[in-house]
Amino acid sequence: MGFYDQQIFARFYDCVMDRPHWAEHRKRQLADVAGDVLEIGVGTGLNLPHYPPNVGRITTVDPNTGMNKRLRRRIDQTGIDVDIHAISGESLPFDDATFDCAVSTITLCSIPNVKRAVAELHRVLRPGGRMFFLEHGLSPDTKVAKWQRRLNGIQRLFAGGCTLTLDVPALLATQPFDDVTIDNFYMAKTPRTHGYMYEGVARKADTS
Repeated sequence: MGFYDQQIFARFYDCVMDRPHWAEHRKRQLADVAGDVLEIGVGTGLNLPHYPPNVGRITTVDPNTGMNKRLRRRIDQTGIDVDIHAISGESLPFDDATFDCAVSTITLCSIPNVKRAVAELHRVLRPGGRMFFLEHGLSPDTKVAKWQRRLNGIQRLFAGGCTLTLDVPALLATQPFDDVTIDNFYMAKTPRTHGYMYEGVARKADTS
């Protein structure tokens, strides 16, 4: 990653994403998270203040070291026990069935091999474990989707590889989750091309 991604984009990310309407959705997304948690694409740590008290240790994954510098400051502010890994989500250095929950917040859109990353999340979840996601992606509105495709190149260039056209349900269907619930909506105070949201939970089958 270059200077832009590590320094400028990290600051830009906080300016855009550290807003009250985003905080409300983060709080809702994380309300039922518990136990040992893996958060991929943790960024600057904007989720940390919204984790419930019954969360144990949080393990984070993000290859952007510029983001990690800001993350460490938020860890100090919240006092949460966090284990930081400056790596990509496509190859996780954890054993199978390690975590109770996985969290992905505005992350899947920027992972080059996102199918591999979701496969890794499924692998490291314990039986019955849950993946909590809040992602933006492809709108079912044909006019909005048309503009998403038009803007996708410049979006990827200036937003850390982020794509506007991620089909989240199709992506989750590539893994054998036994139950997936999704709530769809347009995020407030956000352009429709960038704010069609997929919020939900995917549960790994309990084999016990």
